Amino acid sequence: MGTKTVDEAANEATEVKSDAETVDVTKTDVTKTDEEVTATEGENEAADEVEHDDDLTEEEYAAELAKLQHDQEEGPSGVGQGAAAVVSAALGFISLSGGWIGSVAAARETLVGQLHTASTASVSTQIKEVYGDAWHTTALWAGIFALVAALVGVAALIRPAFGTPGKPQATWIKSVAWAGVALGVVGLLLAVLKYTDLLLSLPSAT
Repeated sequence: MGTKTVDEAANEATEVKSDAETVDVTKTDVTKTDEEVTATEGENEAADEVEHDDDLTEEEYAAELAKLQHDQEEGPSGVGQGAAAVVSAALGFISLSGGWIGSVAAARETLVGQLHTASTASVSTQIKEVYGDAWHTTALWAGIFALVAALVGVAALIRPAFGTPGKPQATWIKSVAWAGVALGVVGLLLAVLKYTDLLLSLPSAT
C-alpha cells in the first residue's frame, strides 16, 4: 500500500496550508475590489445627482427670470402716467400765469373792439369793447387751461385702476399729478371769478 513517511506528510500539509492561504488572500482581494467598485459607483451617482440638481436649479432660475420679464413687459411702465402728470402741472401753471395763446387772443379782441367802436361812443362802451372783452377772453383761456390740467391730472391718478394691473404707481407721479389737479382747480376758480367780474372788475366810467 505504500506508507508515507513523516517528512512527506509534513510537506503535503504545508502545501495544502499554503494553497488555502492563497485562496483566502485571493478572496479577500476580490472582496476588497468589489467594495471599491461599489464605492466608486456611489460617488459617481452622487456627483450625477448634484449635477442634475444644479441643472434643475439653473432651469428654474431661467424660467423665473423669463416670467418676471414677461410680467414687466405686460404691465404698464408708468412712462405715460408720468408724462400726463407733468403735462397737468404745466397746464395748471399756465392757467395761473397766463399763456401765449391767452395773450394773443386778448390782443386780438382789443383790436377788434377798437375797429368796431366808434370814436363818438360813450366811455363805458369803449371800456367794455376795447378792454372788457379782452379781459374776459384772457379769463376764458385761463379757465380752459385750468380745466384741462385738472382733467389730465385726475386721469393720471386713476389710470392704475383700469386695464391690466401692474406695479404700483410711483410716488413722484402721484405728487406731480396732485399738484396739477390743485393748480387746475385754483386756476379754474380764478378764471370764473375774473370772467364774472367778481375779481378785478373793470373800472367804472363815472
